[in-house]
Order: sequence, then structure tokens, then C-alpha cells
Amino acid sequence: MRKELLKIAFVRMLWITIGTLIAAFSLECILIPNDVIDGGIVGISIMASYLTKYPLGLFLIVLNLPFVVMAFQKFGKMFLFLMFYGLITLALFSEAFLHTKYVFTNDTLLAALFGGMILGTGVGIVLKSNASLDGTEIMAMKLAQKQPFSVGEIIMFFNIFIFTVAGFVYGPDKAMYSAITYFIAYRLIDIVLQGLNEAKSIFIISSKYNEIGKEIMKTLDKSVTYLNAEGGYSGAKSKMIYCVITKIEIQKTKDIVNSIDPSAFIAIENVHEVEGKRYRKKK
Repeated sequence: MRKELLKIAFVRMLWITIGTLIAAFSLECILIPNDVIDGGIVGISIMASYLTKYPLGLFLIVLNLPFVVMAFQKFGKMFLFLMFYGLITLALFSEAFLHTKYVFTNDTLLAALFGGMILGTGVGIVLKSNASLDGTEIMAMKLAQKQPFSVGEIIMFFNIFIFTVAGFVYGPDKAMYSAITYFIAYRLIDIVLQGLNEAKSIFIISSKYNEIGKEIMKTLDKSVTYLNAEGGYSGAKSKMIYCVITKIEIQKTKDIVNSIDPSAFIAIENVHEVEGKRYRKKK
């Protein structure tokens, strides 16, 4: 058991190292030279470093320390260790890239776009490795327990404040470029965490569930699951079909359902990640 935990920790540390390397490159070689910042504690650290001339890595560690303690209380020792390791490696890589004096681009718009993409990729890799480089979300979860706001709302308010301050520090144009960077980085984090191959889950309610299910399995070669259902108004008991399909199979699935039961109810939702095997019945 101990060996397994050490192996998991080592693999995650390796990915965190890669993620922080990518993030540090984006910060020191693309964003900071163009006076463009990210949101959250990283954004505050960049401005603090700019105003005081102290190393960025110092502020990344110091400003995140209170949230490291909160992380221990909520997520446990492994998350605490990996988060601290991520902050240390990000600080070291930031300092290393700073001394290279390499600037990827001097175009502010390109810096905002590609800096956000590269930063989001790096941060996404770290988050996927069960760590964090920014205590904003941890702080938001803590505040949401006592305030009548959601985690998302608190993070939004916090970042509006950061970009407003950035407007005074760097000017309004750079603040708007920074907001673009934050949005792009946020979307790239989602892509890294959830992947590009977003699947769809489909729920079908029909009295002809058996025929529809068989046709989906036959035509699309997809496994279906029958769930017990009861009508809210009628009280009639029936079965509901649940199936996970790809985007290009949506219309074909609808055609199958409508050809058998035009009055069937269909609901489609996004599925960001699918794991596990489909089991076939042996003949």
C-alpha cells in the first residue's frame, strides 16, 4: 500500500513539474514582459512583484500559504504536499526563466492569446495531478460556507477586483488584455481536465423503450441502460433509456427514436469524461 502511494505521488510530482515548467514559461517569457497578468493569487503576485521588484516566486509562495493550510483541512496531506511542491517548482522555474531574459513576443494581443493558452495548459496539468497553484478557489469555498454567494460568484468578484487594480497599475488596456488571458486560460484548463472528445448522455422516455433500446444497440452498436421511471401526473410505471453517445451520433439516435415513437421524450446532456468498459452479453 505504501509503495503504491509513493508511486502515485512520484507520477503526480513528475506531471506537476511539467505543468509548472509550462506555466512559468508563459508567465515570465510571454505575459509579464507585456504587462499582462492572470487572475487569482497569481495575478496579485505578479502585480506585487512589479511594484516591489521582489521575485514573483516569493509572492506566489507567501500569498498562497494561508490557502495551503486551508487545503490541508479540506483535502488532506497528499493535496497539501503536492500543492506546496507545485508552488515551489513554479517559483524556481519562474526565477530561472526570468534570468534568461527571453521574450516570446512583444505583441500584447498575441501575448494575451497564446500566453493564456500556454498558462491554461500548464495549470490544467497541475490540477489534473491533484494539486493547485492558486488558493483563490480554496478561499472561495471557505467564504461560500458563511456568505450567501456561490463559489463561482466569489471567484468572479475577486477577479473583477484584481483586474480593476490592474487597470490602475498597468493601464486600462493592459487590464482588458489580462481579462482575455484569464478567460482563455480558464477554457484551456477545462480542455486539459475534460478533454476535447466531449460525449453526450441521452435520456429517452417512451412506452416503446424495448424496441428503441434494441434498435440503438443494433444500429449504433451502443450499450443502453434501462432505468425505472414513474410518471409524475399519470403515476404509470415504465422504463427510461440511458445511453452515452458521441456528437455525430446525436441526429442518428433522434432518427431511431422518432421512427419508432414520434411522441418520445428526449433529453441530451454534456458528458465531459467517460471511463469504464462496456460489457456485452455472451451468446
